[in-house]
Amino acid sequence: MRFMVIVKANKDSEAGKLPSEQELIEMGKFNDRLIAAGVMLAGEGLLSSAKGAKIRFTPDGKPSVIDGPFTEAKELVGGFWIVRTTSLAETVELFSGAPFKGGELEIRQVAESADFDSVVKTDEGRAMLAAEDEFRKGS
Repeated sequence: MRFMVIVKANKDSEAGKLPSEQELIEMGKFNDRLIAAGVMLAGEGLLSSAKGAKIRFTPDGKPSVIDGPFTEAKELVGGFWIVRTTSLAETVELFSGAPFKGGELEIRQVAESADFDSVVKTDEGRAMLAAEDEFRKGS
């Protein structure tokens, strides 16, 4: 199973305040443990929403672009990991040791092709899922 572990943004991250060198070192050591355990697939911090944009779609599919910054920091993502573990419980256990003083992590299971079996009924749909699975093998 793959999980995305989401680091919630906060007032400091949205103000563009970078972590201290010591915090970066601690996070690097934590990431090294995830790598050594063979579970880390990706992990990055994100810059403030001032350097980003949102694309909002109308019900008929028309896009509109909203440039950052965005006002609700508590609803924003400040960073993430993608990990492959055997269960939500294992992921919770691993990330309970993350080097955070304050803040919040959200853990969400990543959808796999099999999760869409009930809605994919055509050869075209099955081919699309197979192509995505093949892509993931190379990632």
